Amino acid sequence: MPAFPYYDTKSIQALNAQAMALLDLFAAHGYVREEPAVLQPAEIFLNRSGEEIRRRTFTLTDPSGRDLALRPDLTIPICREAVLSGRGFPARISYNGLVFRHQPGEPNRPTQFFQAGVELLGLPDAVAGETEILSLAVEALRVCGLKDFSLRIGDLALFGALVDALALPPQWRARLKRHFWRAGYVESLLYWLGHGEGAAKLPATRAEIEALLDARADAPAAGRSREEIIARAQERAAEAANLRLDRKVADAIAELLDISGPAEEALAKIRALLKTAAINLDPQLAAMDARLATLKSLGVDLAKVQFTAHFGRNMEYYTGFVFELWARDKEGPVQIAGGGRYDSMMEMLGAKKPVSAIGCALRTERVLAAAGGAT
Repeated sequence: MPAFPYYDTKSIQALNAQAMALLDLFAAHGYVREEPAVLQPAEIFLNRSGEEIRRRTFTLTDPSGRDLALRPDLTIPICREAVLSGRGFPARISYNGLVFRHQPGEPNRPTQFFQAGVELLGLPDAVAGETEILSLAVEALRVCGLKDFSLRIGDLALFGALVDALALPPQWRARLKRHFWRAGYVESLLYWLGHGEGAAKLPATRAEIEALLDARADAPAAGRSREEIIARAQERAAEAANLRLDRKVADAIAELLDISGPAEEALAKIRALLKTAAINLDPQLAAMDARLATLKSLGVDLAKVQFTAHFGRNMEYYTGFVFELWARDKEGPVQIAGGGRYDSMMEMLGAKKPVSAIGCALRTERVLAAAGGAT
């Protein structure tokens, strides 16, 4: 598609027919259609979706000075409305509409595209929710006439549980989880913790810290005085110098994060590694087994399901199971759908108590192209 799509009659008819088939499917499973405003408060995306969406969000300031954004996805505004309206749970919501994303460095990719999807909010049974959303995602592609597709799956909760099992202070466990998205960062930190290297490189003396501050004189101080910055840096250096993680455990975790391949084989490798490191994550692995069983029951060939340990999609609001569906159009492999669990979203948007949440979105123009329809 061009950067600025123009939909002719044939394209509109094909997209509308596909949208009605999808919405009818969703409605048959109890999902009611809703439509958030195209213009949204910018902060709900910039503060909650992660760097990937932040750098792709079109923002503007209206004449009264409000910072607004063209919606880059529909999940966040739907969740926000669910919080503001005080609706009851569980809630099953479907949608079909345009989203808008800047494509930095890729001027020929479309700046707008259609998404159709579902959000399942407040269902206490996590396994039932994941089964429902996975099943709907597969059914949706088949309703659109697409039979040949593959899946990529992962689970941020697996990594989170792994980190929680480590003998580290809470702030360091939080740091590992927070930087899961940064390529190479977690692996470097684990190596340092396990091999005792790196602490000596941190500025620890007052002279070293002052020299670093002078070299970075333009860096923001975040409201802290120079003395406060120096004191905190010395505390962190002292703390880091005393941190150690069993080398066997650190190496096993780093090796685990490199695992990627057919799901059944990948999970077998993970079990073997965890046994070596004497770490028990049986509940998380059992949950992944259940997801594979669901896919198998839907007639999905498990040889086409790839598990990637270091996979969290590009939205930092995901907290657990994540998945993407892929197919081929005339230009090659293309991601056509994706989703996952985002249990912290509702609280970040103002909910007074935790609300479980999982959903899935389809790139409907890509689905149409992969199925051989007009676009």
